[in-house]
Amino acid sequence: MKDVKNQIGEVFNEIADAILTGNFGAKVKIGLTILGSELGTEELVRGAHLASNKHNDFEIVLIGPKVDTALKIVEVNEEDEMHKKMDELLDSGELDAAVTMHYNFPIGVSTVGRVITPGFGKELILATTTGTSSTHRVEGMIKNALHGIITAKALGIEKPTVGILNVDGARQVERALKELKENGYEIEFSESVRADGGCIMRGNDLLAAASDIMVMDTLTGNIMMKMFSSYTTGGSYESLGYGYGPGVGEGQNKIVCILSRASGAPVVCEALRFAASCAKGKLKDVTYDEFEKAKKAGLGEILTDLKADVKKAETEEIKMPDKKVVTKSIAGVDILELDNAVIALAKAGFYSESGMGCTGPIILTADEDYEKAVDVLFDNKFITQKPLDCLC
Repeated sequence: MKDVKNQIGEVFNEIADAILTGNFGAKVKIGLTILGSELGTEELVRGAHLASNKHNDFEIVLIGPKVDTALKIVEVNEEDEMHKKMDELLDSGELDAAVTMHYNFPIGVSTVGRVITPGFGKELILATTTGTSSTHRVEGMIKNALHGIITAKALGIEKPTVGILNVDGARQVERALKELKENGYEIEFSESVRADGGCIMRGNDLLAAASDIMVMDTLTGNIMMKMFSSYTTGGSYESLGYGYGPGVGEGQNKIVCILSRASGAPVVCEALRFAASCAKGKLKDVTYDEFEKAKKAGLGEILTDLKADVKKAETEEIKMPDKKVVTKSIAGVDILELDNAVIALAKAGFYSESGMGCTGPIILTADEDYEKAVDVLFDNKFITQKPLDCLC
């Protein structure tokens, strides 16, 4: 009889919550593993309590040792057992998503983080922050861009803007994404807040959240996440943001969001909400749809050509033209392609040198070769647009 009364009470509580929140569907259930933090189990549980008090639209299930809590708990006492139980609950549908640490994703899956930037207090999606989208750097960043778009759309951002952080490979990523767009895949590129504009982003753009999504390699993203989440605490305690985010990749069939061992209760709280938003936004369905659209726009061919170009450059031997005085600079070539660009110009009969300008990598040519060198680089897709003084 007591169990019946408890069940009736829970039903009435759910009805009351639905009236207050306007959400008359079933609540999504989000698991939180509570072993493995450098800050202790209590800190994770405190984050769960914060989330439970702040948000009424999802249910939290703790997975770990018995603790003093009114939240539902699935009791396990070892980390390996804890992750096995979490996977079981996700596979069975008893959980819609989970938040955890020390989780191993397969190659092809990387996590999309979410931070609050100090410039204007805006949210910024970091694509990506852990995991490995590909063992090939540029291919990985191209997929990171897709992972960021997928996550943004699951969060309800219909046309997220994309910026590419100015790291090694950025120009190749820009070229590939623009080709994908030309082939029909919808991408909204952002503009840098700096005077020269463009979708290649600087540190200023990170601080100002100049785009909805900032694309970068995962190691850089991991550092950025740690900086944004703990810059007010000295690094030992992550107090800001939403954590390292969901693992996204083609074929990924679980929503697993990642925390750091240093993630504090405020981050745990928002990571749970992030996971709930991904579940309600049908992240898995969005992943399938976006990859299908990208493949129809030639994603596979773009990635294949990218790797073929690398192999070709590695095997070619080109005789360099006679040396000249080089004073004209051409920007926009990716640092990973500088040597290949010099080779392409040599094949066309032009002497050039690679260098580093104040805004990034440059190719240096003789004054008399400048315009023709620009044409060669543009035709071979080393640059995506010609300098203004070559457009007439």
